[in-house]
Amino acid sequence: MVATALSGAGLGLRRALLGPLAGHAAIGEPAGFDFLEVAPENWIGVGGRLGRRLRELTERHPFVTHGLSLSLGSRDPLDIELVRAIGAFLDTHGIDTYSEHLSFCSDGGHLYDLAPLPFTEETVRHVAARIRTVQDLLGRRIAIENISYYAVLQADLDEPTFINAVLAEADCDLLLDVNNVFVNAVNHGYDAEAFLAAMPGERIRYLHVAGHHDEAPDLKVDTHGADVIDPVWTLLASAYRRFGVKPTLLERDFNLPPLPALLAEVAQVRALQQAATP
Repeated sequence: MVATALSGAGLGLRRALLGPLAGHAAIGEPAGFDFLEVAPENWIGVGGRLGRRLRELTERHPFVTHGLSLSLGSRDPLDIELVRAIGAFLDTHGIDTYSEHLSFCSDGGHLYDLAPLPFTEETVRHVAARIRTVQDLLGRRIAIENISYYAVLQADLDEPTFINAVLAEADCDLLLDVNNVFVNAVNHGYDAEAFLAAMPGERIRYLHVAGHHDEAPDLKVDTHGADVIDPVWTLLASAYRRFGVKPTLLERDFNLPPLPALLAEVAQVRALQQAATP
């Protein structure tokens, strides 16, 4: 399947937003976003009122999906049944774009966290082979996301080299999370701009931007539970200058403010996109 064009500024859909979004649409307000994103694992098999509300939204708006539990870097067997269920979900809702994390979240059982991978040639080959299998099963290219992490397991390669090697070996796309770049740059003492410069712009499917928690001046925790801060907005603007304007999604997982406040941040994404458009 060839991905349809994705553009503009998007919003991560959480169940708590279903009611506000329905009310927003009912009073005839403009959507305030160009696309929505869901985690398919949270919706596969969901029927009844919630399932109907999701279907109403996917019929009205473009959607992308962002997986949480495929565990692409794990040594556990790939969950083929989950991949097939994801494929059926994508087909049912007419969604082209599926992304997952460049990480692992299982080791003989689900870990309920996204753990970093060793930055090694062996890991490149292992995870790329699994990505190719997923792409074959889904019949579409997928995008993988650079994660935030707090410990380095092994680093024969630096992180940008590792990411580029996986992308090339798997021939897949990139979901570039700008907040994760900022968080990792602070926590691990590297240059966020140099990291951006090393990313392959031609493979970027879309971008993520989010808020985080300041645990200490040298420790940021990627929570998706706060407003986006100015240095992350600045880094997003820099990404547009480097790569051109890319579709960008605002993530907010908890401490959800009222919908107008979320849409104001989506509008800030759009303003940066417009400022970067020739």
